[in-house]
Amino acid sequence: MRRDPGASVDSFYEVRPECTDVPRTRFKIKAGKTLSVRKWQAAFTQEGYLDIGKTLSRIQHGGIHPSIRGEVWEFLLGCYDPKSTFDEREQIRMQRRVQYARWKDECHKMFPVVGSGRYVTAPIITEEGNPIQDPLVLRETTTDMGAVTTSVGNGSMASSIASAVSILDEKEIQWKLTLHQIGLDVIRTDRTLLFYENSENLSKLWDILAVYAWIDTDIGYCQGMSDLCSPMIILLDDEADAFWCFERLMRRLRGNFRCTERSVGVETQLSNLAAVTQIIDPKLHQHLEALGGGDYLFAFRMLMVLFRREFSFGDSLYLWEMMWALEFDPDLFSLYEYPNSANEKAEGSKGKAKSIRQCGKFERENLKNGGKSSEAPLPISVFLVASVLKDRSSKLMTEARGLDDVVKILNDITGNLDAKKACTGAMKLHKKYLRKAKKA
Repeated sequence: MRRDPGASVDSFYEVRPECTDVPRTRFKIKAGKTLSVRKWQAAFTQEGYLDIGKTLSRIQHGGIHPSIRGEVWEFLLGCYDPKSTFDEREQIRMQRRVQYARWKDECHKMFPVVGSGRYVTAPIITEEGNPIQDPLVLRETTTDMGAVTTSVGNGSMASSIASAVSILDEKEIQWKLTLHQIGLDVIRTDRTLLFYENSENLSKLWDILAVYAWIDTDIGYCQGMSDLCSPMIILLDDEADAFWCFERLMRRLRGNFRCTERSVGVETQLSNLAAVTQIIDPKLHQHLEALGGGDYLFAFRMLMVLFRREFSFGDSLYLWEMMWALEFDPDLFSLYEYPNSANEKAEGSKGKAKSIRQCGKFERENLKNGGKSSEAPLPISVFLVASVLKDRSSKLMTEARGLDDVVKILNDITGNLDAKKACTGAMKLHKKYLRKAKKA
């Protein structure tokens, strides 16, 4: 019997015709394996309760059909509880849309370009909070859709911009200092996709990141966030829904972006990666240390933006959803929505035991090994990178004579990785690590 080669997803994420060097997408829609629209709809009861266990199994086997990817991701990322009804979710969705509109309006009042269908790529204020009268800034902040105006004397936008940068507190200064950096990153993000030829989509991405930078006072905005946010606005039509999906993803990853004068948050994950490699492939670890790569900084990008640069756009989405399905915790919605009650449960009462069937495979392994009893278990992303290193172990051992060689060998994986194989390899290493770590 002939195997189903699967249907291409290229029509869902069209590439600009002049971009001929993008990695090909390996992911295919396969009947009976990929979570289809029909299977997804059948997974809900009449009231709206979702059979998450069956859904996770399907995702782990064949990913999600692109037409429903956004709404499935909302569950995988903890936006909604699988144990909620259609009506309960609609109520939450409406409340969140109102909340996002409030935050966006707050940002618009401070800087009217937010929500105007435009974005900025040049600094708008000095570090002291004084407005910068740069011609590029003036052009960007006074441009109507489709037309450029350099004269700003009589424009209402110009006067509101001027008043918006007059009296600032420290939080507002820090926020405004990041807005041009967001713009610079936005115009570089997924630039091979036809989707971003539409300037409205660029401004939507800029708006979401600008609002997030305002509300997350601890982290703000950091480079790499645009790569994480971009898929959300492509998959979800409503800007507010895309924002909340991104916000939930940042709950998982914001520790990677937390910076101090001495360290970057992702260094914790790099240390974890070093510890994992030392256990599962001690010879490779020793070799990397001898080359001066014991800090594993060569894996920085893979962990920061979850392999966005190593895969085609379509394959990176496939990788992400498999990761989230494998890591899925049925308590995720409650942990994010009611963090205080989650802390109380951890400190005292046992609460209702979670169903193993509703957990992803990776999460099940952690539960079996008591991963929730002490410190938080390592994320699957660490084992994905470890799996990539393990697969290239012999090449790294024989050909890498310096860190430049390590970087080159790892750069060569771009477009040559299989997302499903990478996840399977990560799961195997995870089991091996838990087994060896227990003995140690």
